[in-house]
Amino acid sequence: MFEEKKLQRLQDKDVNAIEEICSLTWKSVYRFIYFKVQNRQEAEDITQETYVKTLSYLERNNAEVEKYTSFLKVTALNILRDRWRKKKRLGLNADLEAINPKEIAVEDDTEAYTQRAIMQEALNRLNEEQRTVIELRILKGYSTKETARIMEKKEGTIRVLQYRALKNLSEILENMGS
Repeated sequence: MFEEKKLQRLQDKDVNAIEEICSLTWKSVYRFIYFKVQNRQEAEDITQETYVKTLSYLERNNAEVEKYTSFLKVTALNILRDRWRKKKRLGLNADLEAINPKEIAVEDDTEAYTQRAIMQEALNRLNEEQRTVIELRILKGYSTKETARIMEKKEGTIRVLQYRALKNLSEILENMGS
């Protein structure tokens, strides 16, 4: 009975009935569409198109709907199928000359992990003072003055220590590579 009254109000273009239907169903319809397309903007567009098509259909055809959410989901699925068919028919236009492989390449986490492991091993081979100066100056970005204060040494000593640490680190990395 409640659904029939709502449908009659909808067919009479009662704005409150339309708002009520939308507010009660939009979350589940949007989630359903988002799950299918995995793109927020596309899901919002399809959700809007779903409501427009459904409400105009119900208005034109005096159709009775028992469950609005289910009806909306079926409409959304039909819209999705239409879009997929159209994409399949049109195909993808790709200008292979314009594609830059470096821009679209997916970063390989294993390579980054391996490089970090090698660098950590090389740092571990330095003496403690050299490792500390590299960590403070290079990794953490402290100034020479700040590093000297933290390590309780003179700035000149920090510069020499950093130079020697980088030289030793370079040699260690070369030896690890060969």
